[in-house]
Amino acid sequence: MGAARKLTGSVMDKPDAFLGVSASVRGYEWRERLNGHDHAIATAISQRHNLPDLLGRVLAGRGVGLDDVEVFLDPSLKALMPDPSGLRDMDKAAARLADAIKNGENVAIFGDYDVDGACSSALMARFFSHHGIEARVYIPDRLSEGYGPNPKALEELVKGGATLIVTVDCGTTSFEPLAHAKKLGAEVIVIDHHQSDDTLPDVHSVVNPNRQDDVSGQEHLCAAGVVFLVLVAAARALRGMDYYGGDTTEPSLISDLDLVALATVCDVVPLEGLNRAYVTKGLQVMKQRRNPGLRALFDAAGLDQAPTPYHLGYILGPRINAGGRIGDSGLGSRLLGLASPKEAHKIAETLDRLNRERKAIETQTLEQAMAEADGIIAQQPDLPIIVLGAEDWHKGIVGLVSSRLTDRFHRPSCVLSWTRDAATGAKSGTGSLRSVNGVDIGAAVRGAVAKGLLIKGGGHAMAAGLTVAEDKLDDLKAHLAEELADAAQSARSTASLEIDGALTPSSASSELVTLLDHAGPYGQGNPQPRFVFPAHRVRFAKVVGEAHIRAVVEAGDGSRIDAIAFRAAGQPLGDLLLASNGGMPVHICGTIRRDTWGGRNRIELTIEDAAEPSKQP
Repeated sequence: MGAARKLTGSVMDKPDAFLGVSASVRGYEWRERLNGHDHAIATAISQRHNLPDLLGRVLAGRGVGLDDVEVFLDPSLKALMPDPSGLRDMDKAAARLADAIKNGENVAIFGDYDVDGACSSALMARFFSHHGIEARVYIPDRLSEGYGPNPKALEELVKGGATLIVTVDCGTTSFEPLAHAKKLGAEVIVIDHHQSDDTLPDVHSVVNPNRQDDVSGQEHLCAAGVVFLVLVAAARALRGMDYYGGDTTEPSLISDLDLVALATVCDVVPLEGLNRAYVTKGLQVMKQRRNPGLRALFDAAGLDQAPTPYHLGYILGPRINAGGRIGDSGLGSRLLGLASPKEAHKIAETLDRLNRERKAIETQTLEQAMAEADGIIAQQPDLPIIVLGAEDWHKGIVGLVSSRLTDRFHRPSCVLSWTRDAATGAKSGTGSLRSVNGVDIGAAVRGAVAKGLLIKGGGHAMAAGLTVAEDKLDDLKAHLAEELADAAQSARSTASLEIDGALTPSSASSELVTLLDHAGPYGQGNPQPRFVFPAHRVRFAKVVGEAHIRAVVEAGDGSRIDAIAFRAAGQPLGDLLLASNGGMPVHICGTIRRDTWGGRNRIELTIEDAAEPSKQP
């Protein structure tokens, strides 16, 4: 339910391009999201549930069945929350956490440095703190330590007295470091969501819905979503011990759903099933601004409105990530776990400043990477994956640059930051990879690890990370090209944007946005409705901020809507918008949202793509 539909059948079954756009300025074909069968489902949804036709179309276009509509429109925890015990090792892990709390053990939490890791470690720390245990949180430095547990850090935690170490958003493939922790006498619980092979580390328990032998059906959860289930199970185990009573109260886990929602949106996991409930209820909690860290971050960003998934993904998330990218990796986790508003304000201001610095570094690196990639693709247009790197590229932003390259060239990319060992002189590259739908980059990286081509590596189908020695780079390139060639070629040949309908500025009303909000929250797996404004004129187009294009889109009747195309300057989309400024009409494709910044209440179009009507067959 909620997953984007994939086209099947022969070429003869392929639907006509929407408005005849077979090659937009960004190289996409535009296709109507609904096929013939979906139209019938949309009508049935509208009639059975007494919903407007457009809402029925939106739901049918996202794979919502007739019997799923009520739960989809009101995704409650009661309806979607599974029994945590359905996950492998859950009861074992929950019992161990309960014992640690009952016995007042010294506990350490080892997390990742991204938003999911920060939220996961803060959730776990807040749970222990409620029960009188101030667990130590360790977030590795992205630049010097890299992803996941390492022996030195674990040894430090054990020497500090930790008898139980809980890894969150990492640990599934950390065999040697976790074996070292066990040798030192500490027990380890791994709570993760990254893909695994058949073999798991030798630890007390591994709670991961993506381990090969887990059949819970919760593989779409981010790490914080898994942590929340673990905490529900741990609280249940403590109740079974008659732990609660008198001055010892059971924690209100619902009040921490704001952190789960933040992680779910920022980790770009599918907004289906339990994740929809996490985000819907988490946004309601976040609106109350009870968490001092989140409240301070909203203030630092100048946000004074009810949060939406957009704010989580594009305002809060980048600021939390900024600490791990170019500053102190532990700042985000520390901020989200704080009880002190004064300290939270200081950290939030620091993260806001680091985010501005990160943007400047990213812009410079992206210009270099784009120029180099343009030359490579001009020479090798069928190249399955773009691999770039430089010594002066900051490790903290290579993932962001990789995302931009993949978006521009419709194929996987790998961006490396090279460093030289001062003692040996050997060079190694730390890289981030991003992929496109249908191309499993995580499996290719795990295959490279198995072949001995990498120092380390792992990840998801859509995103991965690796470290490679310089003398293995050519072999790595050959391996990735061979593994990804067919899938990457297929993805490029079918690159498309799915369209939910056509609008004019006058029909893109506040009432329409309110209607569409009923089918939210939108995100990965539940894409925001995308509309085309056919043959509209672009007026007052100009470059603003960091390579964005702001403009006004005007219909033939004179009605207008404000619009923005993010990071479009210097790209084909931005070039077309600027060139057509006040001239010939163009087809504009994008999403609409309510803009309440600074007390405004207007509808704004986010331009994703455009096409010249005269250049379509």
